Amino acid sequence: MQQLNQDKYTQEILNLIAQNKEKTAFNGLVKNYNQQLYWHIRRIVIKHDDANDVLQNTYIKIWKSLKKFKGKSKIYTWLYRIATNESLTFVKKQKHTISIEDVELKETQTSNQSVLMDSFEIQHKLELAIATLPPKQRAIFNLKYYEELKYDEISQITSTSVGALKASYHIAVKKIETFLKIN
Repeated sequence: MQQLNQDKYTQEILNLIAQNKEKTAFNGLVKNYNQQLYWHIRRIVIKHDDANDVLQNTYIKIWKSLKKFKGKSKIYTWLYRIATNESLTFVKKQKHTISIEDVELKETQTSNQSVLMDSFEIQHKLELAIATLPPKQRAIFNLKYYEELKYDEISQITSTSVGALKASYHIAVKKIETFLKIN
């Protein structure tokens, strides 16, 4: 069902572009993908302010490239590719490693206080472990783990072979497991 919806949405965007309604298409993309793109970027660059900056750069690149989108991939694959490339470029330009202090806890809503504390602790440890991964490996892990994308979709986003993605994801999982056992 999701596959059909994505194909249909991609076609809707293509139709709007063909009708010279790029602004309508762009506004629809922002409305439908803003939160997903933000969290995808945030998981790579870690800091909220940096994620907002990269998201803005991503939207600028999307706006400038919208007329060039021909539908050879699904719209979300195209968006994620731009967001991933912008995130990795940003991280490379920063030339600093992410410190454990950079990883902020995300709020979790629950009525049980002990479950809340356990949830915070588990989430925080996972975030710390993910933050230790190299940027591209972190992006691959996030796309597979959080976004639940298939390897062929991640391959289109990252321009990496499926075999290399599987190896990178496996290595990332092992690194995270090792980090969690030590900490």
